[in-house]
Amino acid sequence: MTGDLNEPSTTRESKSPDERREEIVVAARALFSERGIGKTSISDVATRVGVTRGLIYHYFGDKDALVDVVLERYIDEFVTSIRMWDAAREVGNIELALTDCIGLFRHHLQDDDPLRGDLHRIENAALYYRFVDRAVTAVVDCIRATTVKAYALRHQMEIENVYETFYVLVYGLVGLTRSRPEIEDRVLVGIVRQTLHLDGRPATNPRPDGGPAKVQGD
Repeated sequence: MTGDLNEPSTTRESKSPDERREEIVVAARALFSERGIGKTSISDVATRVGVTRGLIYHYFGDKDALVDVVLERYIDEFVTSIRMWDAAREVGNIELALTDCIGLFRHHLQDDDPLRGDLHRIENAALYYRFVDRAVTAVVDCIRATTVKAYALRHQMEIENVYETFYVLVYGLVGLTRSRPEIEDRVLVGIVRQTLHLDGRPATNPRPDGGPAKVQGD
């Protein structure tokens, strides 16, 4: 086989394209977590898998494409954690729902390995914001479909553009906890209450069909 002179000569086990692609992704993710994105090369990934660089390029085109696939795995795991949280959370408790979500963001974005640390580097800002955009969307979809409606059935909450309001709120809370990780949950709860005008009063004029009361833009 022809290849770069600096590539190791390997006898590769015959695997299906899907198996080989998965093997490359797993190796890249492990290396990114050990060293960070910037300090991991395609050659490093090829060596870890035991294949040539050319095969990596065959499956992914370039390093950016491989990074994108690894990042999507992290996003998928975060979205799965959101779905699990939504299935177990206290229905109708908006303050707890949002502070719980911030806990999930803190866990998934903490600098406990070089890959997560790399997401905070300025050169990887696009990757970070893509992660946050998709994650926030998943959070808001859950909250709007369940917690907000349950709260509105029992309490007064007059806000317009529900989806957009919660998107901005969650995005802002994520940014705040990122820049000020020491901020306490009670402060976050206060911000949520003020932003959503949550006063705990019983809902008035509930809809005949039993849907949410006094929530506009849904």
